[in-house]
Amino acid sequence: MKSAAKFIVIHPPVHKSGGGIAAYHRVVLTVIILFCALAFCLSIYATGNRPASSAVRDESPLPGSVSEALLHYAAENFTSVKNRMSPSEVKYAADVLRRCPPPCNLLVFGLTHEMFLWNSLNLQGRTVFVDESAYLVSRLEERHPSIEAYDVHYLTKVSELQDLIQHYKAEIGGECRSVQNLLFSDCKLAINDLPNYIYDVAWDIILVDGPRGYDEDSPGRMTPLFTAGVLARNKKDGAAVTHVLVHEFNREVERTCSFEFLCKGNLVQINETLAHFIIGDANPAGKLGFC
Repeated sequence: MKSAAKFIVIHPPVHKSGGGIAAYHRVVLTVIILFCALAFCLSIYATGNRPASSAVRDESPLPGSVSEALLHYAAENFTSVKNRMSPSEVKYAADVLRRCPPPCNLLVFGLTHEMFLWNSLNLQGRTVFVDESAYLVSRLEERHPSIEAYDVHYLTKVSELQDLIQHYKAEIGGECRSVQNLLFSDCKLAINDLPNYIYDVAWDIILVDGPRGYDEDSPGRMTPLFTAGVLARNKKDGAAVTHVLVHEFNREVERTCSFEFLCKGNLVQINETLAHFIIGDANPAGKLGFC
């Protein structure tokens, strides 16, 4: 009796569909992780190689939110009072001050509406105000003893601009030279009756916003601008440069004396009527004048 034929059937391997999907997901997840890791590494590299000037925008120890609040209220209280800084000018000057590494030395000519703002923004620095009015300085000292201010008696007038420029040119190598101790200067443009230590400070920023200079008989800003030019060039230590801000640069006295004592080549920007000069080291030995 013949045995029945036997058949062997070989089936091709069958994989569950769920396993294929899981493997695909694992590949996609791996690619995403690698991409994220690469992006993170690139961002770290870019940050480490960013120039210092863009990485550090605010050197002020005052929290940014507080600085912005002070600027906001200073701008909100703006009125069209004659000779007052505009919101744009206030912001520009504040930005220069906030970029100054603490402790920052700030010298301000003029007790203006913005004086409390400048004093507050320069939290850990030294801020000194100089004004023509002994009465205003006395009131300020009485009401705000923490603010340092001195009065100075200006002997010049706006109408004397050209005579004073001629005097300077005649004494350019003598009493009105750019590098000197102002305490012992006989130059008609020099301010030499401030406390002695004022002349030894390496000022980081000097803001010239006084005296008034409204009319021909009022004190002009010839002497503060000359004095600022000398102080900026007589730094013994500290700041490598001095930033000098001149308000109402559109007026003849301010423009003429700024170009004479701060130099046109040092002018970096003008914001409305606020001019910004950066003064470096003193002129090379043997070179007369400021520029």
